Amino acid sequence: MKHSHRLLTLAIVLVSAAAAVAAEIPPRPEQLAFPPLTFNVPDAATMRVRLANGVTAYVAEDKMLPLVNVVVLFRGGGYLDPAGKEGLGELTGTVWRTGGAGKLDAKALDEELDFLAAQISTNVGGVSGRVSLNLLAKDLDRGLGLLMDVLQAPRFEEARLAKAKEDMLSEMKRRNDDSESIEDREWDRLVYGDDFWLNRLPTKASVDGITRDDLVSFHKLLANPANFVVAVAGDFDRKAMIAKLTATIGAWKATGAPVGAVPQPKGSAKPGVYLVNKPDVNQGRVSIGQLGAKRPLPDESSLEVANDILGGGGFTAWMMAKVRSDEGLAYSAYSSYGIGDLYPGTFRAYFQSKSSTCARAARLTVDLVGKITTTQVTEKELANSKSAFIDRFPRMFESKLRTVTRFAQDDLVGLPHDYWKAYRARMGEVTAASTQTAAKAHIKPDELIILVVGNVDEILKGHPDHPDARFESFGPLVRLPLRDPLTLKPLAQ
Repeated sequence: MKHSHRLLTLAIVLVSAAAAVAAEIPPRPEQLAFPPLTFNVPDAATMRVRLANGVTAYVAEDKMLPLVNVVVLFRGGGYLDPAGKEGLGELTGTVWRTGGAGKLDAKALDEELDFLAAQISTNVGGVSGRVSLNLLAKDLDRGLGLLMDVLQAPRFEEARLAKAKEDMLSEMKRRNDDSESIEDREWDRLVYGDDFWLNRLPTKASVDGITRDDLVSFHKLLANPANFVVAVAGDFDRKAMIAKLTATIGAWKATGAPVGAVPQPKGSAKPGVYLVNKPDVNQGRVSIGQLGAKRPLPDESSLEVANDILGGGGFTAWMMAKVRSDEGLAYSAYSSYGIGDLYPGTFRAYFQSKSSTCARAARLTVDLVGKITTTQVTEKELANSKSAFIDRFPRMFESKLRTVTRFAQDDLVGLPHDYWKAYRARMGEVTAASTQTAAKAHIKPDELIILVVGNVDEILKGHPDHPDARFESFGPLVRLPLRDPLTLKPLAQ
């Protein structure tokens, strides 16, 4: 009886507790209340150290796992590809790691890293690159030795270069397989201009002409401490780690001047409608926009909020609500406003729709682009967007590795660390009026470039239910040729 009585008492207590908890849960998600978010941006100065050769490093202890990560970021990339050697930067980034280093040939380096359960990766992007090391803390000394071999003395073995070239050509052959890759390629051409470095893409001829000596020369240009910023996080004593960096990367003297500045775009295509015919698809891809902006940009926060409300905010944004939810014309519809550090990004509103409804969806999108420049957003839209930016912000610093890498990247592009300390305050100051003003200043609805990729004949017919929605109404129609995937020369229509 006593046992039964205790069980009954416990059941009553549990039921009462569950009822109390249930009573505290509101009936709708938006009624949930949370304590104020408390977050302070880490102080970059406490992590920064200047090595003997002038290289800046950001170093932070992180004892959560017995791992160490070393990231060497460097300035320079594909924009430095010589004419006729397009693809050199990308190939260098691949074979830099796979082609062996120091006294170890390619196979031996692979086996050594496998034995240590370590990873070394190399990458050369458009304007910058990195060489990264990840390994167990107990193997740090050996790992740093391998990292220095890869940084300073890659072997670029001919067999691995041949394999990388073969893989690149295989990828190039698939350039026209889907309309998205065509859209991305032609969009950059329209917005930045044919002569912009971003549009000097590799061809079969340029890849075939790249030799091992080219990789060696390009590596010498990039692997120069004058181009470096380093980020290190993991399970170590900070003073001991700084001593190791001083004895390795810090002992490497600069081999020349830093790489040159990134060239800027000289002009975009004229406003109008540009069409690329891909007759084997039943949906069209449409991009609408123009050249974006570059930092510093005083009204950046207001512009980010404007784009978020227009199309960047997912299901809460105007484009998704109108084009997808209200009209059912697309599975998704988004916009982005690129604000670059080293060269401008692009403003781009984009969607994919059935051939017959592309023009109708484009009409709605252009109208919404105009609306964001002429109409103030509601206070609810403004509050939701600002809250999303502010609430997501701490994720940028959610680990020591992300934090030191963030600060190193800032140094690489010249972004002051105070930018992050003032981020939430700037976002909090955004108003409905400032959002409209920023959109009006940086988005020009009467100067839009519209790119359409798909079955052009079907797309231009439009939809019988919307006879007023025609691409002809947006400006001159210009047919762009589909390009040969290996030569990038126009194919016969």
